[in-house]
Amino acid sequence: MDETFHLTPLDVRRYDFGKAMRGYDPKRVEQFREQVAEELERLTRSVVDLDTKAKGFYEQLRAFRDRDKALNDALVSAQQLRNEIRESAEREASLIVREARAAGEEQVESARTEIRRLEGRLQELERARRAHLAQLRQMAERQLAEIAAAEQEAQPVLPAAPLGVRAKDAPLPSAAAGRADQG
Repeated sequence: MDETFHLTPLDVRRYDFGKAMRGYDPKRVEQFREQVAEELERLTRSVVDLDTKAKGFYEQLRAFRDRDKALNDALVSAQQLRNEIRESAEREASLIVREARAAGEEQVESARTEIRRLEGRLQELERARRAHLAQLRQMAERQLAEIAAAEQEAQPVLPAAPLGVRAKDAPLPSAAAGRADQG
């Protein structure tokens, strides 16, 4: 028989051993048994080889699935981490903006308070300046009134200097009066 003999269950069922005097031809039966044994050995080796390959492929498939799962898990984790980082950054930025606004409003309010305080102080100083000027004016007016009164009193007391006599050579009335009182 030929080397590429492939035995199927149907071939085994239909195989005709031929009749001999004492039954089946032992040579043909032995040849068939040898072919069946060889085919079964080949099939067994093939099955074992295929099982080994299948196990290897299943291991590779499992490893690929594990890697795929690990990659997917890593991708999901990275996306979650990215989202958490973005959300955290947004919260922090929002907090910074709120704090900056609050600090800005506080500084503006503080500046307004300082402006009001300085305006009040300026008004106080302006009132004090006006009061001081009014006091100075009153004092100056009193002084001027006293000077005017003193000038009026001093005019009748001084006699007119004779012609040719200078005022510095003329005797002082208070000195003359003082001498007259003494004598």
